[in-house]
Amino acid sequence: MSRTFDEDAELYDRARPGYPPELFDDLAPMAGIGPGCRVLEMGAGTGKATLPLAERGCRVTAVELGADMAAVARRNLAGFGAVEVVTADFETWPLPEEPFDAVVAATAFHWIDPVVRMVKSADALRPGGALAVIGTQHVAGGSEEFFVEVQDCYERFDPATVPGTRLPAAADIDTSDHADEVARSGRFGPVTIRRYEWDLAYTTAGYLDVLRTYSGHRALPPQAREGLLGCIAALIDRRYDGRITKRYLTELRVSRTLPAPG
Repeated sequence: MSRTFDEDAELYDRARPGYPPELFDDLAPMAGIGPGCRVLEMGAGTGKATLPLAERGCRVTAVELGADMAAVARRNLAGFGAVEVVTADFETWPLPEEPFDAVVAATAFHWIDPVVRMVKSADALRPGGALAVIGTQHVAGGSEEFFVEVQDCYERFDPATVPGTRLPAAADIDTSDHADEVARSGRFGPVTIRRYEWDLAYTTAGYLDVLRTYSGHRALPPQAREGLLGCIAALIDRRYDGRITKRYLTELRVSRTLPAPG
């Protein structure tokens, strides 16, 4: 599923939202990120998180599996000489000898092999270095009635849809599985978490574009996918005058490496 993103890197770059600026303001003191720091980014995509890191003066090595995604990232970051975009999978990419101050994964950590991701992140970091994992969830809010009504489209065209599904409230989102994974690794201290709720307005065309970047939508058979998107477009145009608002919950999770035993 992770490889579907590379099929239309330009669409992904145009349609996918970035991250709240205050997240990067918080990341600086939480992860010790600042001018001149060395950052390793896993699953950089087209550079949605790489650019804010570069703008804050970080020296970034961004590892991206998809060749087309990496090419777009290089274009987006062409003005930053301290950024290197590497086309490789994070799991097998050889770590450089010089350790990093921080490892960052923005909406990418869940795509990395769980057998590898914690150990390799710790191995990449200097003592006391930080692992920063950014995750985004779809939550209730914005045009709430639309997200109730659109369920009918999903139940009609996507057989994997659970009948009656509703978006959860932000307060009900439980991401403690990440803290549990960090603790099990034995390589990091406690996880510090910051949460950001934010709304983004979409036109009909803009919302369909972002849906076309989601792996679950891309994996549908073409006829079902186009039927689903047509149903959603008709609903937005007919009932919501061609514009809806979507609420996102973005979570920043930061943990630091523990001292070596002994």
